[in-house]
Amino acid sequence: MSIILVTGTDTGVGKTLIAAALAAALRRRGTRVGVAKPVETGCRTTPDGLYPEDAAALAAAADAREPLDVICPYRLPDPLAPAVAAERAGVAIDVATLVAGLRIRAAAHDLLLVEGAGGLLVPITRTTSFADLAATLGAEALVVVGSRLGAVNHALLTLAVLATRGLPVRGYVLNRLAPPGDLAAETNAPLLRSLTAVPCLGEMPWLGDAAPLLAALRAGGDARAAACTRLAALAEAHLDLDAVSGAR
Repeated sequence: MSIILVTGTDTGVGKTLIAAALAAALRRRGTRVGVAKPVETGCRTTPDGLYPEDAAALAAAADAREPLDVICPYRLPDPLAPAVAAERAGVAIDVATLVAGLRIRAAAHDLLLVEGAGGLLVPITRTTSFADLAATLGAEALVVVGSRLGAVNHALLTLAVLATRGLPVRGYVLNRLAPPGDLAAETNAPLLRSLTAVPCLGEMPWLGDAAPLLAALRAGGDARAAACTRLAALAEAHLDLDAVSGAR
């Protein structure tokens, strides 16, 4: 049973993009990859209820057969940390039930990608963070680093927390958030490699606004197929899929 927590150095660093690209590429390699977004906040209201856009994009990339309610059990309207968003919505998040469900799903797949919300220490409840969830699941962390000014400090702080807590790390992925020529983005990769022994599993190039690509995943039909193909190609070209999947 292999579980990877896809966490980030901050919110808005591209966790969903990277997780979706990995899911699409690994699925095309024949890996039975599952995806999960245990708690999604900032969900918009639709006639059918709160809609978890990130979870829906992940499900499409992985060609998941499970209902969206299984992939994302908790959907909350306020764009806040899950603990606060849940309290404001009058929802009690049952971490034990989350863990049990994730373990069952992991056992049915070769690899389960679990996307967190925000960073590693973001609270799911007042007593449980995503770091705690990873420890309980025995998950390895994959850290998505939003490559921009300040990324090195945020990345090293996240890796330091993982080390202090004794949590295993599969590696980190740089996701460029600035166009070519940005000095910080150009220098972040070599600087991080010199400052940590944690392996870099690749660097996703700047894609501009990734929202339309993720929206295409959720759209279905030809748009979804084209988005999956593009994401898989990006992951094949720029990320170490063997290292992510544990093939080496």
